[in-house]
Amino acid sequence: MKKLFSLLITVAFLSGCTTLTYSEKNTIRSLKAQGISVDRPVGPWDAPNNMGAAGGLNLLPGVGNFYLATGNGSDKSHYLYGFLNLLTWPLSILWGVPEAAIDANTINERKLVYFYTYDESGKEALKDLGFEVSASGKLERVH
Repeated sequence: MKKLFSLLITVAFLSGCTTLTYSEKNTIRSLKAQGISVDRPVGPWDAPNNMGAAGGLNLLPGVGNFYLATGNGSDKSHYLYGFLNLLTWPLSILWGVPEAAIDANTINERKLVYFYTYDESGKEALKDLGFEVSASGKLERVH
């Protein structure tokens, strides 16, 4: 019983580990200040992950995490989370559903930052608005 409890505590602490770097957070703040977000992008960007699908799929043992680990917005660390949620199912529903939805949004934000920082069509979309992402991750006016 102690081993099961320890496993549950470990899984709970590992859940929701997808985070943004400090630079990515700065870029997201700068983009939001200009009205650009995952829900309101500028240019040809589509969110790779659906928050509702990720959360809903985690009603099944780890499936929402496997969804996040594959596809356009993949984050391979979610294979581990999915496996741990599979081992602790049905209890994992308690933390797995919100964790997958939150992580889907975080992965989408990371992909949005990448799009406007490195993708040529994203850079062009920002330039059309008179902005560019600086090396520090801030949105700056183009001279």
